[in-house]
Amino acid sequence: MNPSDIEAILQGQKKELMGMDLAGIDLSGANLAQANLRGANLNGSILKQSDLRANLRGADLMGAILIAADLRNADLRGAILLEADTTNASFAGAFLAGTVLSNLNLTEVDLRGADLRGANLSGCILRNADLSNANLAGTDLSGADLEEANLGGAILRGANLTQANLLCASIDNANFDGATLTKTCLTGTPLAVQ
Repeated sequence: MNPSDIEAILQGQKKELMGMDLAGIDLSGANLAQANLRGANLNGSILKQSDLRANLRGADLMGAILIAADLRNADLRGAILLEADTTNASFAGAFLAGTVLSNLNLTEVDLRGADLRGANLSGCILRNADLSNANLAGTDLSGADLEEANLGGAILRGANLTQANLLCASIDNANFDGATLTKTCLTGTPLAVQ
């Protein structure tokens, strides 16, 4: 890709990027709001502080640097985020249904109101993460560390929380109907579960 194309992407002048190979490119601070990145290859790309409120459905973000990226309301259904660095990223209201996020460090990440139905969050570190009002129905959270996470109002119907750590998590008004809580640590967690 030539430098003028990269500059156009950074400035938000090029929005139709469906299926494009952008692997390993430094797009720090890019304005990709409303861009179509469906199926794009962003493997190992640097997207620090980028506006990614875009269509990223099925995109390959494996190993991408998403530090402080804005992914609010982004469509990430079916995206690959394995080994991505999501430090201080915001996924509030994002569509992550069916997405594989296993073993990611999502400490303090904003997932308020996100749609995570059926997503794989097994082994994730979600300490102090904000999952308030998130839809986690049928989500695999086995072995996840949710210590001091905010799950207030979250929907966890049928979620797998086997061996998850919910130590001191806020679960006010959360719905755990049909959730698997085998060997789940609930120490310090309010019992006001509906």
